[in-house]
Amino acid sequence: MRWRDARESDNVDDERGAGSPMRGGMPLGLGGIAIVVVASLLLGKNPLQILSLLMDLQGGNGTVQTQTDDSDQPGGARPGNLAANDENVHFVRAILGETEDVWGGVFQEAGKEYTRPRLVLFSGAVQSACGGATAASGPFYCPGDRQVYLDLSFFDEMRARLGGGGDFADAYVIAHEVGHHVQNLLGIFDKVQRLRARGEPSEGANGLSVRQELQADCFAGVWANHSEARHKWLEAGDIDEALGTATAIGDDRLQRQTQGTVVPDAFTHGTSQQRVRWFKTGFERGDVGACDTFGPAAL
Repeated sequence: MRWRDARESDNVDDERGAGSPMRGGMPLGLGGIAIVVVASLLLGKNPLQILSLLMDLQGGNGTVQTQTDDSDQPGGARPGNLAANDENVHFVRAILGETEDVWGGVFQEAGKEYTRPRLVLFSGAVQSACGGATAASGPFYCPGDRQVYLDLSFFDEMRARLGGGGDFADAYVIAHEVGHHVQNLLGIFDKVQRLRARGEPSEGANGLSVRQELQADCFAGVWANHSEARHKWLEAGDIDEALGTATAIGDDRLQRQTQGTVVPDAFTHGTSQQRVRWFKTGFERGDVGACDTFGPAAL
């Protein structure tokens, strides 16, 4: 992926090395699923039970107290001061900049205005409007402050532990979280909250959580379609990288690895096949209208 062709965004805040006392629930993003699974397997625990506990904390009054210290972050950048020679930071800024340009154009064509999110780089722990989070939460989007949060160590973890990774796989992770921001701007988050209030199930194969996550996958595909049309920057194997990452964290695959059976009622993010299908739908169609994951009875 020739990502250096993209414009670098100025909406990246570097909070690595900042002290971050955390209070409140822990947001769990796309990458968090992968990290929780790896940690759980190493500890001999059931990842699905750990994920369920973390989701309970998000909606409850759980409190997490964590403090990072500048001295514990060798080479860590000071808050708000992006490291000029950090290749990973340039990559993040380039991908975020491309999401800004693509979604700005898509919204403009629809007669709407795209409000750009900010992306916060953190190391170890961070505080957001959605509560405190650690690196184990992985990349996540907080609708409360309209910011994406990313610990760059996740990309290393994805390569080392999951056998995934690669430039386009990393870009897919960022685009997925920005996809949640697009949902927020389009009122999808409010729609989901209303449906939950009416008693619609959140978990399960056809639950609201799965539908929301699959739509973010589809939006990531829409972004990839438009960015490729703009730059012709994808190389052989790039799409496979993204699809491989989506496959690795499908609910069914995780359940088979941890308990030997698949329990659809416990799904929260969709099966490997579903995640691949909806990303490919967005990529092949390049149309937001093709990403209606809330309409079909079956996904």
